[in-house]
Amino acid sequence: MADIVLTTLNAKYAHAAFGLRYLMANLGSLRDRAVLVEFDINQRSIDVLERLLAHNPRIIGLGVYIWNVRAATELVGLIKRVRPDVTVILGGPEVSYETNSQRICELADYVICGEADLAFAELCSAILEGRSPGQEIIHAGLPEFSQVALPYEFYTPDDIAHRILYVEASRGCPFSCEFCLSSLDIPVRQAPLEAFLASMDQLIRRGARQLKFVDRTFNLDARVSSAILEFLLQRYEPGMFFHFEMVPDRLPESLRAVIRRFPPGALQFEVGIQSFNPEVGGLIHRRQDYPKLEENLRFLREQTGIHIHADLIVGLPGETLPSFASGFDRLVALRPHEIQVGILKKLRGTPISRHDEPWQMIYSPEPPYEILQNKLIDFATMQRLRRFARYWDLVGNSGNFRLTLPLLWQIPNLPPASPFDSFLKWSNWLYQQTGRTDSIALPRLAEWWFTYLTDHCGLAPAEVAASLWKDYSAPGGKDVPGFLTPYVTRPTPQPRPSRAPDGRARGIPKRQGRHLAG
Repeated sequence: MADIVLTTLNAKYAHAAFGLRYLMANLGSLRDRAVLVEFDINQRSIDVLERLLAHNPRIIGLGVYIWNVRAATELVGLIKRVRPDVTVILGGPEVSYETNSQRICELADYVICGEADLAFAELCSAILEGRSPGQEIIHAGLPEFSQVALPYEFYTPDDIAHRILYVEASRGCPFSCEFCLSSLDIPVRQAPLEAFLASMDQLIRRGARQLKFVDRTFNLDARVSSAILEFLLQRYEPGMFFHFEMVPDRLPESLRAVIRRFPPGALQFEVGIQSFNPEVGGLIHRRQDYPKLEENLRFLREQTGIHIHADLIVGLPGETLPSFASGFDRLVALRPHEIQVGILKKLRGTPISRHDEPWQMIYSPEPPYEILQNKLIDFATMQRLRRFARYWDLVGNSGNFRLTLPLLWQIPNLPPASPFDSFLKWSNWLYQQTGRTDSIALPRLAEWWFTYLTDHCGLAPAEVAASLWKDYSAPGGKDVPGFLTPYVTRPTPQPRPSRAPDGRARGIPKRQGRHLAG
C-alpha cells in the first residue's frame, strides 16, 4: 500500500524513468509513503490500471512524454472511471506546453508544467493534508540544482544489471534552436560537481557499467567536462561505456587530451549537426562553426577510439532535397560510425511553429508530430525520405554491412557517386520489393543487398559475396546463407564473444561494437 504512486509508460523496458527517480528523491518526509512503478507502452492499459490500483493510492503521479501520451491518455481515463477519488497529477515535457488543449490534461486533476522536482512534493503535501493547491495547472520555477536531491540511489540492482542508467551533470542549453525544447530551458545549470561525482562513484561501485549522460551540451564547460571524464577514466574497467551529447564545434585541447586516453569503444559522442546549410541554420537560430565542426570530427575519427553518432534532420524550413543530400554526403565523408537521419517533429511549445505559414509546414496532428510536407519537399518525397532514414538505420547504423555499404557509391571504373543519391535509389528499390520498413530479417536483407549490387549496380558477384560474407559472419557462429554458397567455399567461423558470468557479452554494446573494426 502507498499513498503516492509514481509511474510512467517507458518506450521500452530497458529505459529507466529518470524523472520519476528525481521525484522520489525529493519527496522528503513523504518518501516512505510513495512507491515507484514503471511500465512500457506495449502493456495493456487495463493491466497497468490493475497494478496501480493494487497499491490503493490516494495520488498517482504520471510522467507524460511524446512517445506515451496516447497510452497515458487512455490510462488516465480508466483511472477516473474506476477510481475517480484518486488524484492524478501529470508532469513531463508533453504536458508542459499547450496544456489547456490536451484531452489528458482535462481528465487529470493537476498538471505541473516544467521541472517538477520540488513542486511535486509540495503539491502532494497539500493534497494529503487536505489543503487546496488553489490551481489545477502549476507552473514550476526552475529549481537551483544545489537544492535538488540527486536520484541515483533509486536505481535498483535490476536497473543496474539490465537497463540504461541515465545521469546528468547539467540542465539546460545556451542555444536557441527552434525545433528543440531545450532551447526554452535557459540558463545552463550545473549539478554540484562534488555531490555528482560522489553519486557516480557509488553507482560504479554498485556495478554500473553503462551510463548515458542526458546533458544537452556536455562539453560546454571544458573544465567540468574534463573533470568528469578524468573521474570516469580513473575508474574505467573493460566493458564500461559512457554516452555524451556534445556541441560539435567545441573541442578544446584540454578535452582532446583526456579523450585520447580512453580505450576504443569506451565513449560514444552524439553530435547534433542537423543541417550543413548555413541559411537553414540562420532560419532556426542554430549557430555552428562548420569548418571547426569538421575538424573536430576528423580528430575524433582519426586520433581517438570514440564511437561517433551524428544527427541530421529532414524537413527543416529552407532545406531543399539537394541541400540535404549535399549535407548528408559531407557527413558521410567525415566517417562517423552512425548517422541518425531524423524527421522534423513539431514539439509542443517550440518556436519552430513560426515557420508554418511562410514555409507551408504541415505536420501530423498525432504524436510524434512529424512533418508531412513543406514548401520545398512534397509529401511523396517526404515519404521516400522516411524510408531512407529507416533503411539507413538498418544498413548503415547497424554496423551489419560495414564493408559492403561503401560498394554502393564506390563502383570500380566509375567516378565516385553521391552516397545520398545511391542510397536513395537502393531505398526506393528495396521498398518496391518488400513494401515495408520493419521486420526485415538480416539474412533476407543481406540477400536483397546481393541482388541489388550485382543486378542493378553491375558489381561482380564474387566480389560482393566476399564482402557480404565478411560482414555477415563477423559476429561468429553463422552458417553460409544459400545465396552465397556458390561463392563462399571455405568460410572461417569467427569466435563467439566471450560471456560474463551473468550472461551479458563483455565489452561495449553490441551495435557499437560492430563499428570498432572501422
